[in-house]
Amino acid sequence: MRYAVIADIHSNLEALEVVLADSREQKCTHYCCIGDVVGYGANPRECLEIVRSMGMPCVKGNHDEYCSMDETLEGFNPHAAEAVQWTRQQLSAEDRQWLRDLKYVRLVASFSMVHATLDVPQRWGYVFDKLAAAASFTYQNTSVCFFGHTHVPVAFIRDSMVRGGTYSKFKVEPGRKYFVNVGSVGQPRDLNPKAAYVVYDLDEQTIELRRLDYDIAKAQKKILDAGLPPRLADRLSHGK
Repeated sequence: MRYAVIADIHSNLEALEVVLADSREQKCTHYCCIGDVVGYGANPRECLEIVRSMGMPCVKGNHDEYCSMDETLEGFNPHAAEAVQWTRQQLSAEDRQWLRDLKYVRLVASFSMVHATLDVPQRWGYVFDKLAAAASFTYQNTSVCFFGHTHVPVAFIRDSMVRGGTYSKFKVEPGRKYFVNVGSVGQPRDLNPKAAYVVYDLDEQTIELRRLDYDIAKAQKKILDAGLPPRLADRLSHGK
């Protein structure tokens, strides 16, 4: 059983299609989504339809929440707020209801997933360091939990202490807990513009980070043509 674990698609259809094509080549048999299907990019409905039609388990991301509600966006980054308002107008009532119904935390097979943190998932905290990861480990009941939100792939491991760092592929060992950020499909922020996702092989107990080229120029043109802030297009080229 091989899971393609994807996160932070952010309405980037070009990146999502490349990731799904690669996952098929990697012989993935199952899929799950760590949230933020929508927001920032120009194809929210198309990306949402793919995730829904594939029936993949999905948790709620902060942009999924904001784009499915009508609340004002006080204190929001102006570019992000503009993208949320635009995305709200693109989604149908059914789309928004589906996003509202998503859970913050889910158990999938033998692993769990959350968009942000396990201690207070609805507050959208960021896990960049060992201290923040330690707070989530306290609430982690599975050996592996996948998360997203920061758009930076990093793996934290707890045995006698909490360690963390970048990764490409590693083996899940008994007696340890792993809190693993799978990176972002549609808007990487680790200075690498390539789309990111993870292949989790439950039989071999390996976790592999995949990085893929996609048509960034096409995704950027769509953002600009939609009248969204140019900054949202520019950052795709730089991975930040």
